[in-house]
Amino acid sequence: MFAYYLRLALASFRRNPGLTALMVFAIALGISVCMITLTSYRAAAQNPAGERSKILFAPSIDSWDPERGWDEEEDKTYAPTQLTYRDARGLYASDIPDRKVIMYKAGGVFSRADKGMDPEYISTRMTTGDFFAMFEVPFLYGGGWDARADAGPDPVVVLSKETNQKAFGGENSVGRMVTWHGRDFRVIGVLNDWEPMPKYFDVSNGSFTDMEGAYIPFSWGQVLELGSDGNTNCWKTEIIDSWQAFLNSECVWFHAWFEIRSPEKQRAFREFLDNYVIEQKKHGRFPRPLNNYLYDVDGWLKRNNVVGDDNRAMLILAFAFLAVCLVNTVGLLLAKFLNAAPAAGVRRALGASRRDIFWQHLTESGMVALAGGIVGGLLGLVGIWALRAWYNGFADEAPRQLPIDETNFVIVIAIAVLAGLLAGLYPAWRIGRAAPASYLKVQ
Repeated sequence: MFAYYLRLALASFRRNPGLTALMVFAIALGISVCMITLTSYRAAAQNPAGERSKILFAPSIDSWDPERGWDEEEDKTYAPTQLTYRDARGLYASDIPDRKVIMYKAGGVFSRADKGMDPEYISTRMTTGDFFAMFEVPFLYGGGWDARADAGPDPVVVLSKETNQKAFGGENSVGRMVTWHGRDFRVIGVLNDWEPMPKYFDVSNGSFTDMEGAYIPFSWGQVLELGSDGNTNCWKTEIIDSWQAFLNSECVWFHAWFEIRSPEKQRAFREFLDNYVIEQKKHGRFPRPLNNYLYDVDGWLKRNNVVGDDNRAMLILAFAFLAVCLVNTVGLLLAKFLNAAPAAGVRRALGASRRDIFWQHLTESGMVALAGGIVGGLLGLVGIWALRAWYNGFADEAPRQLPIDETNFVIVIAIAVLAGLLAGLYPAWRIGRAAPASYLKVQ
């Protein structure tokens, strides 16, 4: 019977192509808006750390102004999401974590030591050596550095794939020399494609910013007296007349991450965090009440409002728009079915039951919805492509912003079919309840 209903639906489409196209377009318009918004929401809401989310932790210490909290809500005050230099170093000294990283975003002019590359300012991440293993960074050539290079610090650098392409034409550059801040650095590794989105390990300048073009041992920041290219926030009036005074200040501009695999170590590190703050209070620091946090990746993304209220509101509005489109579709379906009521009356007179009439028209509603879902999905892909091009200037860099996910395409088609069937329930029921006698007199 289903195949027969499909043939009847196709015949109905041919009889009323204009009305059918209008219904398909109404559903497609709502579905395309939903797909674009859903893609944006899922891109912001995804957790790129995967299974490692529960063993990677970012600390937060309330070192802020005693008169005014960093981020106050009605029932809670949050601590800053970055650390001072002293606190970053203090927490990094703990031997509890399995791996540990302190870092910040800097930058500098890169060129090849043999002058084979035009000088270019490249964003640089100053970090400790565990960064690559902790965040599972893939390498195309070579690898990262070890703790000994951190302590040196050794003049070594890891390049992104893009920077390596600019500097060495994409060749294996391990062992080659580049110049940065007037010093020669030896390339020890080149990253493969790596674009975790959102950029969860440092969201201070935005959750979807580009990855850095180079990675250099953290201590070079202190050797070269490099400030941050990211956020630096201060609350206390202090005399800062030297680089060392700046490092000793209460300004926050560093990130720290810790890999702690066992629950026992996690409890021990939380205790260590509290004890560290209590000890610092004895030295006149941290005037606010004890207010420490240790976030896993999910908690960190929520704390930094990566999926903000605006994202959720846009998703709700998108589905509300789809609902409006479906209300219009209900009216169009009802008009279409009632216009074809004489044919249904003839089928009833020939022995078709009300249930048969209902399922026949509900099948037609489903076919309209399926067509609307496919067209809407394709329109959504075009919209996503346009947004990607707008975000990046040109579309080939777009995966950093809105990755096209086949799952979203399937989801919106399923939503379209389900919504179309729901929209068709009343019109199908209405035509199934119509008395055939009046139509037979007309015929």
